[in-house]
Amino acid sequence: MSEELGTVRRMWHLLEPLHAVLYYAPEAFEEAAALGYRTDERWPSYFAWRAAPLGEAGAGRVASAFYSFSPRMVGQYIPAAWQTATPGEVLAARLRAVDRTYRTIFGERVDAPETAEAAALARRAAGAASAAGRPLAAANAEPAWPDAPHLVLWQAATILREHRGDGHLAALMTAGLDPAEALVSFAGIDAAPVETFASRGWSEAEWDAARERLVARGLLGADGVATEAGRELRAEVERRTDELAAAPWAALGADDTARLADLLGPLWVGAVGSGLLPAQNTLGIGKV
Repeated sequence: MSEELGTVRRMWHLLEPLHAVLYYAPEAFEEAAALGYRTDERWPSYFAWRAAPLGEAGAGRVASAFYSFSPRMVGQYIPAAWQTATPGEVLAARLRAVDRTYRTIFGERVDAPETAEAAALARRAAGAASAAGRPLAAANAEPAWPDAPHLVLWQAATILREHRGDGHLAALMTAGLDPAEALVSFAGIDAAPVETFASRGWSEAEWDAARERLVARGLLGADGVATEAGRELRAEVERRTDELAAAPWAALGADDTARLADLLGPLWVGAVGSGLLPAQNTLGIGKV
């Protein structure tokens, strides 16, 4: 991996936990419950939080944008989410949830000048993230920027992670990996246990069928473990994903990107050290 792409990957690793705490924090579940969402599992609020920038999108559009989730699973929560609260109400509650969560996790660091500096740099990077062909990045870039620096940082992290995610889907499609195959092939390189990927709602029969298709292409062995060709394809997907996520960091410049990485370090430690985030996940990047 080139030094430039290594930086792109590093910035994703640093920013992803700052975004993802929304989906696990008690404060976020409290805000979701206040809107009327069930909180006995995380999915009702997850789909509401993440899909709200798309407006009152139906299950088909959300499944398309989220890609790796079974359309059947998406249909369990969308469009019912908009019968509980409007997307605008969800977006307002989302910021309240982030504010409360960040104050719990980061304490006085929320109002520190270093956080304001990190927010300004991250916002510049997010502003350089092209929305062309990237529905989730575009949707998250549309709301007005909040005033508080820590909320600016979260919104910038969210735009950047969805920008990367949208590009990742393009890389998967270019590689000829449909939504189920994307997960099966990732499990095949031991990115996470198969049980972790089961959270995306595919049935055992659908998983087995995807595996058989990949075996037929020579990408997996009969045991579900990636062949050399399968590992090469996944490496190419990740390389292409990094390339498609590089523009914001090139625009920010090497020195400011390095400064942002330094500023994010303590926040990353706080987010990961909060214990909110699962050690195993479908992103394959460790404790996010």
